Amino acid sequence: MKKSLLALLSTLLIASFVLAACGSPATPTAAPQQPTAAPQQPTAAPVEKKTVTFWHAYGTGSAEEVALQKILEQAKTDLPQYDIQVLQVPFNDIFNKYRTDVAAGGGPDMFIAPNDELGNDARAGLIADITDLAKDKLGAYAPLSVEGMSVDGKLYGIPESLKAVAFWYNKDMLPQAPKTTDELKALMEGGTPIAISYGCYHHWGFFGAFGGKIFDSNWKVVADQGGVADAMAYLNDLYQISKKNGWPKNDSDGLAPFSEGKVAAITNGNWAMGDYKKALGDKLAVAPLPSGPGGPANPLLGVDGFYFNPNSANKEAALEVALYLTGKNAQTIMMNEAGHVPARTDVEITDPLIKGLVEAFKTGYVRPQVPQLGLYWSNFCGTDEVFEKGTPAADWVANATANANK
Repeated sequence: MKKSLLALLSTLLIASFVLAACGSPATPTAAPQQPTAAPQQPTAAPVEKKTVTFWHAYGTGSAEEVALQKILEQAKTDLPQYDIQVLQVPFNDIFNKYRTDVAAGGGPDMFIAPNDELGNDARAGLIADITDLAKDKLGAYAPLSVEGMSVDGKLYGIPESLKAVAFWYNKDMLPQAPKTTDELKALMEGGTPIAISYGCYHHWGFFGAFGGKIFDSNWKVVADQGGVADAMAYLNDLYQISKKNGWPKNDSDGLAPFSEGKVAAITNGNWAMGDYKKALGDKLAVAPLPSGPGGPANPLLGVDGFYFNPNSANKEAALEVALYLTGKNAQTIMMNEAGHVPARTDVEITDPLIKGLVEAFKTGYVRPQVPQLGLYWSNFCGTDEVFEKGTPAADWVANATANANK
């Protein structure tokens, strides 16, 4: 009995030893949990900004420059892919500097300026034809503004605003603007201080008021065929009144006196509206230049716009920036803060001053982009012959016409 029990115990011990050596199945024990690492996010590569160089000629501290800077500041958020590098160039220098730099293979990607030299620069190959580049992108721009950026059916710029000379007045000093040239002359003869801007650009509108025109339909100079001499004689009468009373005779000299309430009115373009409005507030009003015996005045109507350098390797980027700087929001800011008459048709106009300018521009003479326009500037801007030296207006116009047609 004892031997059997001992044998059984030995067998059990041997079996246990074998099982232990072979690894008996055991209840698995859960391994302690390790902290799960957050998935690695790919590091975003820094956005490489494309540089777009841009020139403008807005005066330092002017309402136009302040409004533009506001738009450019917002562009840093809205167009993060672009580094817009801006250079201010004095207006009297911007065209010459641009042409010189472009001719040397340089220059900015784009610049903004009136269409004063559009035709000449397009014909000289100094600005890029963007007809294809801007195709189907100008649907919100007024046809007149697009026409002002075109030469011979090709598009050379993105329109920003319309500009022309109008009659600005201080309602506290002059409750209503004169509607006719006779009313204007009577006011000045009666002692109402008015700053007429006597210059071949500023007083162009008076030619139409007396039934005159500089060119016929074939761009021949016909200023001696009536009306222009009458307008010059009338302007000389006003000039002598201004000179006698010491009133300003150009837009620059008239800025401070009009802003300070020392003169009741001034003739100038809407680029000065921001400064006038800041000084006069609700007292400021605007009207068309007065009509004359020959009909309504027809001020020379210009279009400001963005032009593109044919040397630029960034034309598409520059175009996108230009479309932003002439977009609905941008043109609204330039309208409200700098007096620009928008080139777009989707900008809501509520300001009575802008509405007044739109009315004043209805009879404007769209600035022609023909080479013959240079005949006007070179022959009809020496007005001191009439105003200061006393040459009869008819003789002066006849001589200028003859010289132009040589």
